[in-house]
Amino acid sequence: MLPRSYLFVPADRPERFAKAMASGADAVIIDLEDAVAPSAKAAARQALSAWLDRGSGGVAVRINAVDTPWFAADLAVAAHAGVTAIVLPKAERAQDLAQVLGQAPHAALLPLVETAVGIDRVREVAGADGVQRLLFGSIDLQLDLGIDGEGEELLVYRAQLVLASRLAGIAAPVDGVCTALDDEALLRAETRRARRFGFGAKLCIHPRQVAPVNEAFRPTAEELDWARRVVDATAKADGAAIAVDGKMVDRPVLLRAQALLLQAPEQKP
Repeated sequence: MLPRSYLFVPADRPERFAKAMASGADAVIIDLEDAVAPSAKAAARQALSAWLDRGSGGVAVRINAVDTPWFAADLAVAAHAGVTAIVLPKAERAQDLAQVLGQAPHAALLPLVETAVGIDRVREVAGADGVQRLLFGSIDLQLDLGIDGEGEELLVYRAQLVLASRLAGIAAPVDGVCTALDDEALLRAETRRARRFGFGAKLCIHPRQVAPVNEAFRPTAEELDWARRVVDATAKADGAAIAVDGKMVDRPVLLRAQALLLQAPEQKP
């Protein structure tokens, strides 16, 4: 199964890499971009390169955007065999993604859609070769569009990422970060909203966010109970029309129930 949680860790804090890897996050993104000051970029690359050369790996790396002076050097480090995915910020053009893929053909591409242009070209970005799934840069998009609010104000843009992903045949997109580090209720609410909207994962900025995010993307006990009853009733119906909880069960409903059970390994679809 694809990751439900992606945890950022600054590339200039190599002492945190092991902690991030042990946090329970499904994926770790070592960040060369926003988390690292311009004056520390070179040292951060060196620290990441040394860590990868020691045999560590299995991580994603967020490089700096194509139009920055750090892009080429970042990409050279991110092309290391120990890097499994590359996050490209300010993703707006398929040709930029092709450039990344050309230097790191073994790595999955995770375009970060966070600008007005990126939203406008989201289908082009989603359909580029090598793209595994889209990431939603909600904070930067708010800044770019002058939007004050993270909830209903961004729903139309979230929907566009979900639709573009489905049309491109790639995995469900990844929702943006929750900046409230000490508000688990808000984090859970944001993650449940992302799941309802068709997202498949969420970005995290602190290890304490990982467990609530992972839990929120698991089917609830009530959902699994419903799914089991739908599957059982369908199996016994022998093709006849049936209803569960007063609602008709047709093929899309059955497929939804089976998909829920597949998200819980202990269940049988």
